[in-house]
Parts: sequence; C-alpha cells; structure tokens
Amino acid sequence: MQKRKKGNAGFIAGCVITGMMLTLTVIGFFYTPYDPEAMSAADKLAGISPRHIMGCDNFGRDIFSRVLKGAQTTLIVAGGTVLIGTVFGVLIGAFTGYFGGIVDEALMRVMDALFAFPSLLLALVFVSLFNSGTYQVILALGIAFIPSFSRIVRSEYLRCRNLDYVKSARLAGASHLRIMFVHILPNIYTVLLSSIMIGFNNAVLAEAGLTYLGIGVQPPDASLGEMLSNAQTYLFSAPWYAFGPGITMVLLILGFSLMADGLKH
Repeated sequence: MQKRKKGNAGFIAGCVITGMMLTLTVIGFFYTPYDPEAMSAADKLAGISPRHIMGCDNFGRDIFSRVLKGAQTTLIVAGGTVLIGTVFGVLIGAFTGYFGGIVDEALMRVMDALFAFPSLLLALVFVSLFNSGTYQVILALGIAFIPSFSRIVRSEYLRCRNLDYVKSARLAGASHLRIMFVHILPNIYTVLLSSIMIGFNNAVLAEAGLTYLGIGVQPPDASLGEMLSNAQTYLFSAPWYAFGPGITMVLLILGFSLMADGLKH
C-alpha cells in the first residue's frame, strides 16, 4: 500500500512538472517576449535582468524566447522519434511475439543485430545517410529506437498469447489481428506507456547529443541541444547561457521519468 502511494505521488508530480513545461511550450507558439532570432550587439552576453529573465546569448538574442522555441523543436524531435519507434516496434513485436516460429526468428535476429549498437551510435549511422536537419534527425532516431520497442512488446505478447482470455477469444472465432490489437494490446498498455515515456527521455538526450556533435538540428532552427552546444564556450564567462536550456531539459526528463516510474508501481 505504501509503495502504491509513493508511485501515485511520483506520477502526479511528474504530470504536474510535464504539464507546466508543455504549457510553456504551447505558449511559445503564440507569444515570446522577443523575436528568438533578433540579434542585438548591445545585449551580447547580457546577464539575467528584468528585461531578460534568462539573460542573452553571444549574439544578443533573448535566451528565454529561444528556450521557448527550442523546447518546441526538441519536443517535436522526441515526439516524432517515439512515434516512429512505437508504431513499428509494436507491429514487429506483436507479430513476432504472437506468431513465433520462423517469423519471430527472422525479424528478431534483425532487431538483435540493430539492438547490439547503442541507439545514439546507430542514429549517427542513419544521420550520415540522411544528412543533418530536424526531420532527418527524427527519422534517424526513430529507426534507431525501433529495436528496443519491438523487444519490449514481443516479450509482453509472448507472456500473453497463451493466457485464458486469449484462448477464449480464439474459441469465439476472433481473427488473429483482432486478438493481437483488440484483446492483447490494451492489456499491455501500462508497460507500453512506461516504455514510451522512457523513450521520450532518451530521445531528448539523443537529440542533444547529435546536435552537440554538429549533426543534429541545424541553425537557424533552435533546440535545447543546439543552445547547450553553443553555451559550452561561455560556461565560465556567462554561465546563465546554459542555465535556461539546461534546466528546461532537466525538468522535461524529470517529469516523464516520474510518470514512467509511477506507472510501474
């Protein structure tokens, strides 16, 4: 009972943090205090002040305005990555886990080969094939995330395919597709949702890593990873440069991590 209460408290805290961050991001679509791309020589590396609550960057651009826009790009990249990984991962995991046999052997050997490489390293390979850019990063990371989702879904289908409610559905004449996606899939939603939230966090970090290496989101598009990459040069002379995008990324990851942990309890 105590464990359940802690899980619920963590999930609620995660929802609150994530909700706040998503609200700020949505506001950024309609309003920012300054033009995120407007440069001002007079405000170059200006510190935190009432006019610029997160200071200014090395081009005199308002960091808070750029954080609002950068968070949008990061969320789009993470959301697109998880969408691709989840859709194809569920399809592959469902078919391999439900049918087994040669279908399972063939597809899972491919997934195992891909899973042997770290997601970021695998994404680097795909980015080199697709070139750099926001949508190319989404595609590259999405493909790199498919193996992890497929393995999780496959294990759940292996567990569920011989349970009583599945046997009853077969006896009632339900088709394989109906059993897979109407009977089994809703019963693994907790595991799948938790995996999606963890995948979202990994996608946020992967985007930052790729952009830090200069092969992720490209200027003039702003992202949290791009801002942190630029801020590294000024960590000692202008530490506020990294504070805005850094704390935003930490809160996003913390929120989804708490929700994922809460779902497990």
